[in-house]
Amino acid sequence: MLKYYSTNGKSPSISFREALLQGQAPDKGLYMPETIPQISPEEIYTFINKSYPEIAFDVTWKFLEGEIPAEDLKKIVEEAYDYPVPLEPVYERKYILRLDQGPTASFKDFAARMMGRLMNYYLARENKQLLILTATSGDTGSAIANAFYGLDNIKVLVLFPEKEVTLRQRKQMTTLGKNVEVISVEGKFDDCQALVKEAFADPDLLHLNLSSANSINIGRLIPQIVYYFYAFARLRVGNPDDDVIFSVPSGNFGDMMGGVLAMKMGLPVWRFIIAVNENDEFPNYLGTGNYMKVVPSRNCISSAMNVGHPSNLARLVALYGGKMDEKGQMSAQADLHTMRKELFAVSITDEETRRTIIDTWNMHNVLLEPHGAVGWAGLMAYLNEEGKDMDKDQLCISLETAHPAKFPEEIDKLLGIDPPLPPSLQGIESKTEVFGKMKNSYEEFRERLKEE
Repeated sequence: MLKYYSTNGKSPSISFREALLQGQAPDKGLYMPETIPQISPEEIYTFINKSYPEIAFDVTWKFLEGEIPAEDLKKIVEEAYDYPVPLEPVYERKYILRLDQGPTASFKDFAARMMGRLMNYYLARENKQLLILTATSGDTGSAIANAFYGLDNIKVLVLFPEKEVTLRQRKQMTTLGKNVEVISVEGKFDDCQALVKEAFADPDLLHLNLSSANSINIGRLIPQIVYYFYAFARLRVGNPDDDVIFSVPSGNFGDMMGGVLAMKMGLPVWRFIIAVNENDEFPNYLGTGNYMKVVPSRNCISSAMNVGHPSNLARLVALYGGKMDEKGQMSAQADLHTMRKELFAVSITDEETRRTIIDTWNMHNVLLEPHGAVGWAGLMAYLNEEGKDMDKDQLCISLETAHPAKFPEEIDKLLGIDPPLPPSLQGIESKTEVFGKMKNSYEEFRERLKEE
C-alpha cells in the first residue's frame, strides 16, 4: 500500500484514505506519495482504445491499490465521468483540451466528482461525518458544492472573495442549499485560503472533523493526472517515440501538479508550460531561484488564477528535491537545473489575454475564455521563444479550464457574441441566492465554525 508524506516533514506518513479524509497534514504540509507509481510505454499505448473511465481506473489504481476493491473503484470512475472530454483542433497538431463539459462547466469537476465519491465511500463504511472547508477563487467552490451536494455524511462550507468571482460562478454555489453553506469574505482568495488553513491547524476545532476539498487535498490531485494520459492517447500517432507539449493555465497549481505527476509516471512529455496571469511569482522564481510571494495578489480577468502564493508549489518543490513550507519559506532549494529543463513558465498580461481571445477567434474560429486564453498564449510564447526549429507536427495541447459562457461580459466586450450556455448554466440567473458575509478575520471565522 502506497504511503503519503507531508511536504513539511513533521507529520507521519499515512494511507490514502487517511490523507483524503484529513486534507491537510497536522504540520500544515501537503501530502505527497512516497514513491511515484510508473506506467510503462506499453501500457500507455493500450490507452488508445480505452474510454475515459477505463483510463481513469488504470491510472488511479496505481495509487489506490490496497485501499479500495477494484470493482468499487471501477464503479466510482464510471459514475464520476459520464460526460464528454473534447479535444478541439486549432491548427497542425495543436489542440485545445476542453475540460468544460462537466456538471459545473469547469475542469474542477474531474477532481471533485471522484473525490466526493471516494470520501462518501469511506465515510459510509465507517459511519462518520465530515465538515468540508474550501476556499475558492471561482470554479472550485461550485464544483465542490455540486459534487458533494446532498451527500448524507458530508457538510460543505465554501469561502469566496466577495469581488473576485463572476455572477454565474457565485450562483452555482449559492443557489444549492441543503448541506452546502457559502460565505463571502471581505478579502482576496489568498485570505480565504489562509482562513481555511488556520482552521485545519486549530486544536480547538478538532471535534468538528474538518477536511479540505481544495487542491491541497491529495484526493483532488490524483484524479487530475488522468486527462493528461487521456489526451495523449487520443492524439498520439503510431510512432512509439511520439511525445507531447502541454500548456496549463495555472493559479493554485493543482491542475499543473496533476500534469507534472503524469510526466513523472512515464507520460512522454517534451516540455510542460506553466502559464500564469500577472501573478508572476513562479516565473520569477524559475528565472532567478528566489521565491517571493505576490502580496496582495493582482486582480486579472482570469480571476480563478489570481493567486499570489500557490499552495501546490510546495508539492512541486518537493517533487524536485526541495522543501517549502506553507508560508513560502524555502528551507531546501529545488533542483532548478532539472526544473528549468522540464518546465517553461510565462506570465501573461490581461492585454495579452484579451488579444489572444480575439486572435484565436478570428484566425481559427476557436472560442476561449480568459483562463484558457492564458494557457494558449503561454503555448504561443513558448513556440515563438524556444520552438522555432521544432517540427510543425509536434503535438501540443493547451487546456481550456472553464466554459466561455461563465465569462459572458468579457466575451461580449471582445467579440460581440454571447457564448451559448451549457446545460449546467441554463436558468441559473433566475435562481435565488443564499450566502453569508464576513470580514477577513480568523476570530470571526473560528466563532462561526464553533457555532456549527
